[in-house]
Amino acid sequence: MPNNFITNNMIAKAAVKVLDNELVAASKVFRGYEAEFASTVNGYEKGATVTIKRPPQFQVRDGDVAQAQDITEGTTSITVNKKKGVDLKVSSTDRTLNIGELSERVIKPAMVSLANQVDQDVMGLYTNVANWVGTPGNVLSSYPGFLRGTTRLNNLSVPRDSRFCMLSPDDESGLAGAQSQFYNDKLVADAYRDGAVGRIAQVDTYMSQNVPTLSTGTRTNGTVNGAGQNVTYTQVLANGVAVKDFGGQLFNVSGLGAGATIAAGEVFTIAGVFAVNHVTKQPLSFLRQFTVTAAAVADGSGNATLQIHPAIIAPAALPAGAFTTVSAAPAAGAAVSWMGAASSNYSQNIMAHKSAFALAVVPLVKPDGAVVCERESYKGLSVRLISYYDGTNDISNMRLDILYGVKAVDPRLAVRLNG
Repeated sequence: MPNNFITNNMIAKAAVKVLDNELVAASKVFRGYEAEFASTVNGYEKGATVTIKRPPQFQVRDGDVAQAQDITEGTTSITVNKKKGVDLKVSSTDRTLNIGELSERVIKPAMVSLANQVDQDVMGLYTNVANWVGTPGNVLSSYPGFLRGTTRLNNLSVPRDSRFCMLSPDDESGLAGAQSQFYNDKLVADAYRDGAVGRIAQVDTYMSQNVPTLSTGTRTNGTVNGAGQNVTYTQVLANGVAVKDFGGQLFNVSGLGAGATIAAGEVFTIAGVFAVNHVTKQPLSFLRQFTVTAAAVADGSGNATLQIHPAIIAPAALPAGAFTTVSAAPAAGAAVSWMGAASSNYSQNIMAHKSAFALAVVPLVKPDGAVVCERESYKGLSVRLISYYDGTNDISNMRLDILYGVKAVDPRLAVRLNG
């Protein structure tokens, strides 16, 4: 009995299901913003944007006298600005195979590449995460080392549900080796026989070759360049954007070295500026960490204005105190210390609550000029296939495209983790 000719619709259906199966980090983050894109629209072009409200914060009153707090919401946005695709040449001979064989030989390798790209874009959001525990450069190789991540999240009142962790291959094997020494048949079987670490301390833990590497700049430890650099939540910055919408602030540092470079994603602390629990606003025992969200270069005197997250919001009376992020404002001349050595490479393992990051995948528009165009959706993912025939060589040229956006919505809910 002859095989049936495989249609473009069958290929698109197979592609989107393979894509869903191959996602790792992208499958763990928040996906609900896709519903914000109007379902009645037939498709989207690159650049579509939806506005996201940042959650308001409140502080508990002490005593009988009411102190009304305004509901102040910041805003951010997620833009579907990443259009990625894989292009194939499928012969008519291949299209007479059964769909399972074609999927395994052709479609799956293509979708693996596409899924890896989506995962890389999600993991690339680490530059917005200020919290970083462990020693940069050390491989994660113990259960107590792993618990540094959960402890930091607990200290910051991050919800315990829906937590996940992405480890580099080296860190995953180091942690699996540590688990193989436990006197527990299940742990030993997973770690020793299968090389898996599974669910640890209520955290779903995965290995990903897409864990990014931070290459630090040439900067040296410096000092705070000027007093009064703390801000308020509603303050409008020099760039014309309010702190509540910008998600951070501009910060002046000196002593970095003439022409020193600072990479996006570098983390520093300020002497005397401690973290606070973002719910209770109580000071914690460790210094507040700040991440640089845009690369910078110091001037000839070693001074630089850095774009940082979170904003430095010092304790204040209600209602402003609801947005406190630090124990105290930084003093002029206070020491600024960087995580990790200059000009070095560090793996950026991430532990987070799913609401820290968001992925939105939307259906691409079907262009009017396309003769053959199929678009299939599955579990919130959407793949578009456009086919155009090369009659001379009896080959179907196919382009598989997806359109999506990623966003660090609430990076307070995440931590970087090293050994």
